[in-house]
Amino acid sequence: MRVLKIGGNELNEPGFLPLLAEWVAGVGEPIVIVHGGGRDIAMMQSRVGLRPKKVDGLRITDPHSLTVAQMVLSGHTNKQVVASLLAAGVDAVGLSGVDGRLLTAAKKEHPTTDLGLVGEIEAVRAGLLLNLSAQGITAVISPISLGQDGFIYNVNADEAASAIALALSADRLDFISNVPGVLHGGHVVPRLTAAETEKLISRRVINGGMVPKVRGALTAVSRGIPQARIVNLNGLLQSGGTIFTKAKK
Repeated sequence: MRVLKIGGNELNEPGFLPLLAEWVAGVGEPIVIVHGGGRDIAMMQSRVGLRPKKVDGLRITDPHSLTVAQMVLSGHTNKQVVASLLAAGVDAVGLSGVDGRLLTAAKKEHPTTDLGLVGEIEAVRAGLLLNLSAQGITAVISPISLGQDGFIYNVNADEAASAIALALSADRLDFISNVPGVLHGGHVVPRLTAAETEKLISRRVINGGMVPKVRGALTAVSRGIPQARIVNLNGLLQSGGTIFTKAKK
């Protein structure tokens, strides 16, 4: 079992979805896809007169912003991905975390700011995804989730993908990004342990916007996922990218 997390920026790149769908059609193993949609959410917020606000990469979500996030993620973006998969011959179904209580969330706390209706995953209904997979159906998941308190929460797609991968005992979690992986000396580093990654961060070989990307991969590995990979679409198609593990094998 493999879990793919697709960033919202990549979804807007011309030709991205058809190529991804073609790859999924030929990969030969069960796949679950989790997607973001941050760019489209921000655009829609602007159109309706809302100003996007973020703290530490997390979108502060008031009730109006949550409505927009649901429209974009569980509506437009989710069905865009599903339609591309179906066109490539992949049997696919779109779900949000709310559907069937697939993802149960609790309000996410922040030390300095009230994030509003932002959640973190407490439970995953893995059996539902395993049943779909057993029938040859690829689940495409929007990270909008339901709380035990009855509130709907906006959940970071990276965090949702990690929680789903753990619940499914996935062999690998791939973060599809706009970068080919960790670059050192102009070349992609094919494999890194957590310790090696921290050294590259301390030496600023890994810097800027790449730091949170690798931190997300390291967090997934530290929680029990055997391998996490940062890769772009070309690397995915050619088995490239940077794979993160706890220790070398």
